[in-house]
Amino acid sequence: MPGTRNSGLLALGGIALAALLALIGHVEVNEDLSPWSLTVSDYAVSDRGGVIDVAMVVLALATAALLPALRRAGATRRVGLLLLAWIGGLLLAAVVPTNEPGLPMDAAAYVHRYASVVAFLALPVGGWLLAGRLSHPAARWVRGLALTSLVLAATMVWSAYPGDRMLIGLVERVLILTEVTLIAFLAAAVARSAAGRATALPGGAARRPGGHDSRRDVAPDDAAAPLTPARGA
Repeated sequence: MPGTRNSGLLALGGIALAALLALIGHVEVNEDLSPWSLTVSDYAVSDRGGVIDVAMVVLALATAALLPALRRAGATRRVGLLLLAWIGGLLLAAVVPTNEPGLPMDAAAYVHRYASVVAFLALPVGGWLLAGRLSHPAARWVRGLALTSLVLAATMVWSAYPGDRMLIGLVERVLILTEVTLIAFLAAAVARSAAGRATALPGGAARRPGGHDSRRDVAPDDAAAPLTPARGA
């Protein structure tokens, strides 16, 4: 299915670009900022409208490019809504900035915070539910990444409140890395499984002995076949 494979590859390209932009954003900001004690949002507000904000938008768009392929692969409506919450949270957090480090939180900062919280929680829950559509080894990896993300999110909440922001920047960056790896894994699974189906036999469709084209016998439900990257990877 070329459309499905292209969606996966487009998403992977967007994820790679977002990661590169985020890295550039950390290098170009004020050297007095500490990645251990300050969040990515603190870096972004110091360079408002800069590459970190752009990286968040690119990551949201990369996930959006993946949604049609996931639906064709059988993702449930609940998974789709959770991924939309991840996309919406990223976009809202990019558009509405937090406050400058050291200043009291205003209304915009609270919107930014809770949009980020929604995004951080929605993706791993959606990934956990989607794991049921994957083959066993892939499902184990997705569930592991999802569970790690939820543990890190809880750790970040602890750091933000009773932990007096201890190492909050480090925890958040590990959380973001884990969640970006999760969405990249799903994009790769989509691309590989689609490529595996398309190249199983010449022409992308099996032919039975005697020249009979099995495409005539494919049921409509085959369009929602489970994602099984182990077969195509």
